Amino acid sequence: MLWWASVGKAPIITDDGVTLAESGAIIEYLTGRYGAGRLVPAAGTPERLRYTYWLHYAEGSAMPPLLLKLVFSRVETAPMPVVVRPIARAIARRARTSFIEPQIALHLDFMERALEEHVWFAGSDFTAADIQMSFPLEAAAARGGLDASRPRLMAFLDRIHARPAYQRALERGGPYELLQ
Repeated sequence: MLWWASVGKAPIITDDGVTLAESGAIIEYLTGRYGAGRLVPAAGTPERLRYTYWLHYAEGSAMPPLLLKLVFSRVETAPMPVVVRPIARAIARRARTSFIEPQIALHLDFMERALEEHVWFAGSDFTAADIQMSFPLEAAAARGGLDASRPRLMAFLDRIHARPAYQRALERGGPYELLQ
């Protein structure tokens, strides 16, 4: 067993004897092995720098507050002893309203501004960074307050959903029910 596979991570892939976890690492592996120069901007370009930034921003910066919101929201509604319920729920509500939700709004505003100049995160062309960014934006639309008040992000999701590869994935995998 490989050391990174031993922590029960998901997603995980095995390809031609290589087992790999972590979305960003998987995307880098797949684009390097099968991309044939597609989905990754040329090295040394401003687009490549933006690509690398957004590829890692998705899970390193955008996802943590969304995950915290999910966890703290569940604490607010979880069954627990009557004696601790008001305290636990008050702490969870305070964390959510004073830190988590403002952080989500900060990140959504930042991402909205990032799409002012281009329709894709790395530039004018669709890249694997856009695939990586689609997950936190799907999560934000499902549970994090992403709505029509951020039209560039909503249009980004519409473009992702309209892609033939996305449609084929839905046909193969069934409806996408994020965090249900």
